[in-house]
Amino acid sequence: MRIFAALWVVLYHYWPRLMEGGLPRFVEKGYLGVELFFVLSGFILCHVYLQSFGERTFSYKSFLWARLARIYPVHLAVLLGLVGLVGLAAMLGIAAGENIAAWSSLPAQVLLLQAWGLAPEGGWNHPSWSISAEWFAYLTFPITAAIVWPLRNRAVLAVSLAVSLVWVANIVFPLWTGTQLTAATIAWGALRIVPCFLLGSAVYLLWRAHPTRSRDWSIAITVTATMAAAAATTLRAPDALTVSVFGALIFGLASLTTSGSRWLTSPVGVYLGEVSFSVYMICIPYELLFVEGARKVLHLPDGPLPWPLWGVLFAGVIPAAMVLHHLVERPARDAMRRWEQRGFRVGSPRRNMPGAPSQKVVGS
Repeated sequence: MRIFAALWVVLYHYWPRLMEGGLPRFVEKGYLGVELFFVLSGFILCHVYLQSFGERTFSYKSFLWARLARIYPVHLAVLLGLVGLVGLAAMLGIAAGENIAAWSSLPAQVLLLQAWGLAPEGGWNHPSWSISAEWFAYLTFPITAAIVWPLRNRAVLAVSLAVSLVWVANIVFPLWTGTQLTAATIAWGALRIVPCFLLGSAVYLLWRAHPTRSRDWSIAITVTATMAAAAATTLRAPDALTVSVFGALIFGLASLTTSGSRWLTSPVGVYLGEVSFSVYMICIPYELLFVEGARKVLHLPDGPLPWPLWGVLFAGVIPAAMVLHHLVERPARDAMRRWEQRGFRVGSPRRNMPGAPSQKVVGS
């Protein structure tokens, strides 16, 4: 699901490079791939952490460190890479433009606060606004858990309330800000995740309380939800409806696992899911480098790219993400987690000499 959501967003961003004018309806709704990420995030984090929260064994410090290890190294690496490219361009007399080099927003970008209304100029790696929104959801996860845990035996009520919140938020937000909630990014983007995250959390409760053991029913739910999501996007249904259907789709996919299905769990599928975050984070910098490089080398005019070249652009985002994943995301994440296991000590734990009394490593 994550690689599908990431490529949906990429298609939404890349399509204008193929042809000018309106987008196909499914592509036009590609920004909702972010909502799919948000709903999935609520489901997964409750699946991993809600029980420990309810049993009071939850470590907020370890939770935040694990989440930071998941998102921050890639974010920082891409951001520093863009800063370096902007500096190099300046030395060559090339103006990067305000859409990238928004220096006033750089502190908020570094601190993952750019979607909290603290970076009005945006700039740099625009998709990272959603990582800032995710960070907001991580920081407030104890509040979410405190709301969701008491409803663990009333899962249907939890889902009903969450779906209602999705609709109310999408109706009220435009009246308040003049902007659709699903269009909020740098301005109010942190609020965009809230109803989606709660919906994913409620769907987890429903799956936990009423697991579907029948493979046929699981397939039926998944196929029906997939068709409903496709219809909602192509018919330009309200975004709140599509987001609600995402909840049903994730419930169906989770039910497939409890029914013993191995669908979508092939090694290739799992690997693509692992690199999906890097796909999402590198898609815009990769696009800028590819397009500008192609124009220089092939002497292309401004405007849409030839379709074979566009195909190379779209397909090439996955190899580019694989490089980022293996050089930065995975090693940095593993290193941060090992550092926590050592109690945040610098260097390897000192081994005891033979015959010396054992020493407990604090924080291990």
